[in-house]
Amino acid sequence: MSNIGARHLTRRGFLGASGAVALGAFISACGDGGGGTASPGSGAWEFTDDRGTKVGLKARPTRVVAYVGAAAALYDFGVDRQLVGVYGPTKLKDGRPDPQAGNLPVGRLEIIGNAYGEFNIEKYAALRPELLVDNMFVPPDLFYVPAESKDKIFALAPSVAISTGAVSLPRPIERTAALAAALGADLKSAKVTAAKARFEKASETLRAAAEAKRGLKVLAASASPDLFYASSPGKNTDLIYFKELGVDLIVPEKPGKDGYFEELSWENAGKYKADVIMLDSRTQALQPKDLGSKPSWKDLPAVKAGQVIAWQPEPRFSYEGCAPIIEALATSLRSAGKTG
Repeated sequence: MSNIGARHLTRRGFLGASGAVALGAFISACGDGGGGTASPGSGAWEFTDDRGTKVGLKARPTRVVAYVGAAAALYDFGVDRQLVGVYGPTKLKDGRPDPQAGNLPVGRLEIIGNAYGEFNIEKYAALRPELLVDNMFVPPDLFYVPAESKDKIFALAPSVAISTGAVSLPRPIERTAALAAALGADLKSAKVTAAKARFEKASETLRAAAEAKRGLKVLAASASPDLFYASSPGKNTDLIYFKELGVDLIVPEKPGKDGYFEELSWENAGKYKADVIMLDSRTQALQPKDLGSKPSWKDLPAVKAGQVIAWQPEPRFSYEGCAPIIEALATSLRSAGKTG
């Protein structure tokens, strides 16, 4: 993962097959050991998650609590009123929705934790949850579920994990769609099919841009006060996909134990010669405006050339969430040039 909060990496473990499958495949996959089944009305419900855990309930869950990114992706696919609570970066300090909340109706959801390490078990229990849904960057850990209280949390409701690390971007999108379908969403709706078409078109646009700019070196990175993180296209799911589409992403030589990124001191921030830097744009990471005091930052060729672009290393794993990201990257590559 990028530095998705590198200060907590050992606990948070964070971030990442090619090509999207047809919508019908989402539904046909359900019930084959990799998906879920549900009968209309009061029929039994089951779903097998990416840990291989089969969740079985007497009926389709109507009270779902989820990590904010997972909730936002499910919402894009049409899961709405079942969502009753979220945790993870949901609101900014000024009260506006965090970008990671996507299109979620944040105002009607119970927020049981807004930052890493926050998970109010009492609020969670009061929601009478029937299902917990989360992203899983480093198996078997669920993202933002505190290790010290996970047993109490898991005792209150069954959980579903979607693998979002070390797999190519279409895979977690497909799996989120399969879960959404099991929860009753209509994957053949005009909204979903249009988003899927946009995602596929964006992917081809990025492939063409990468081909036109072959040899343009791109580094995905994240910044903190003490460290500069060079992210790996071998673990971050979006970077895996971008590399498959032909983007010439730099591969760090010495990634940490989970393989998501290499930690560099600011003195060594120039270790990798990049023409373009994709910089982590999440609220917990430092942005270009915050880095003026770092001489090594100003000396980077991509910075001098004005070729630093925003990167969302933890995208919403839906077609609607990812298509604009891919389009923006394609546009940035088309306008970028070699720095040396």
